[in-house]
Amino acid sequence: MPVSAAENAFVNNAEPPVPSSVRPGTPWQESNTALPPWPQDADLVELVPDGPDAGLRYFIDTRNLQIGSDDVVRFTLVAEGSNGNRNLSVEGIRCTPRGAYKIYAYGAGNGFVPIASDEWLPIPAHGGERWRHDLWRFHFCIPQAFAPRPKIDMVRSLKGRISPRQNMGFLPD
Repeated sequence: MPVSAAENAFVNNAEPPVPSSVRPGTPWQESNTALPPWPQDADLVELVPDGPDAGLRYFIDTRNLQIGSDDVVRFTLVAEGSNGNRNLSVEGIRCTPRGAYKIYAYGAGNGFVPIASDEWLPIPAHGGERWRHDLWRFHFCIPQAFAPRPKIDMVRSLKGRISPRQNMGFLPD
């Protein structure tokens, strides 16, 4: 037997209870930034990823490492093969709870070619791109604050002056 609306103890389509102090937040907005200059070898610091050898050496251009007003850590990565060939990319990492990355440009000749992509991708914890996870987890982001470290601390960490294991504190994978 159907219950009439007057007899129904439940409120249909009720608003969820929210404290009066809660206000809608401002959505995150990515800022526009120019591509960095081509890296100089003297400014490159080697990043040794945690885990098995990937067959490549990775370097971060510390001179042009930057934290944007949108809290994105932007950097140039140099991946060098055993034959000396190099692949360059300009990327960004967000210090979100699981991390996110975006590629802005690839190196070609002596300059960068921008790519058109608005997509932020999740940082994989395992696999051939372990170095991104290590940058996010150990070098670029403050554990549990989900904010970028000061640039000086990022560079110290990359140079090995701060033990990467001291930088842990994120949620387990």
